[in-house]
Amino acid sequence: MQGKTTSWLRRAGLAGGIALALFAAQIAAQIAEAAAETVKLGVMGGAEEEIAEVAKTVAAGKGLTVELITFSDYNIPNAALDAGDLDANAFQHKPYLEAQIAARGYKIVPIGFTIVEPMGLYSRKIKSVGDLKPGSSIGIPNDPSNGGRALNLLAANGLIKLAPGKGLSPSILDIAENPKALKLVELEAAQLPRALEDFDAAIINTDYAVNSGLTPSKDALIQEPREGNPYGNFIAAREKDKDRPALKTLVDSFQSKEVRDFLETRFKGAILPAW
Repeated sequence: MQGKTTSWLRRAGLAGGIALALFAAQIAAQIAEAAAETVKLGVMGGAEEEIAEVAKTVAAGKGLTVELITFSDYNIPNAALDAGDLDANAFQHKPYLEAQIAARGYKIVPIGFTIVEPMGLYSRKIKSVGDLKPGSSIGIPNDPSNGGRALNLLAANGLIKLAPGKGLSPSILDIAENPKALKLVELEAAQLPRALEDFDAAIINTDYAVNSGLTPSKDALIQEPREGNPYGNFIAAREKDKDRPALKTLVDSFQSKEVRDFLETRFKGAILPAW
């Protein structure tokens, strides 16, 4: 009887060991599958693509493959994300996303901050804002969020006064006072660096400024503050995917020491970490 019991215990132990081995193999396979996952990330070409390349390398060390899809027009990455052509994008700030959601109904949410790029006023014709004459022309972005951002920069430096309560996204119609009768001309943000010669000055997003050879710390006549800037960029994803583990890994890769060090050495204060 004792021999039969011992034999049964051995068989039960063997079966349990096999089951445990199969379970472990299943978990290992799931981990390997997760590690082999690829995320398609939309970014703007130029400086932001350089930053994303560093994050991509960090992500590879965490077992995540990042495929970068580059754009030159702010209007496309959210449409591509909404359509499922991207898993995430990293190019925008909250006022821009809110304006896009209001206009197009996207179900897109921020999942982690990346960088902040203080916007500035640039000129080929004047050396300071004090040189602006009555009737001077100033180019500003034509999308509501970046256009409002430009107006707030002008207001913060006393060049115009905005009606109260307009927040981060005022429009030209909200200008209450314009003592120098400045002519504000709205143009697509990506076109402003190339059109700079056509204006007395233009307010240009930092990524476009850097990509066109401008150095914000040296060339900007006025600039948004670096600290407490409400226009921090972030990684965005479809709302249904916001808790996807691979996207958490992507955020962690952007918010890494490697990316922080790259920003400091490559851009020297023009582009800063927003996390």
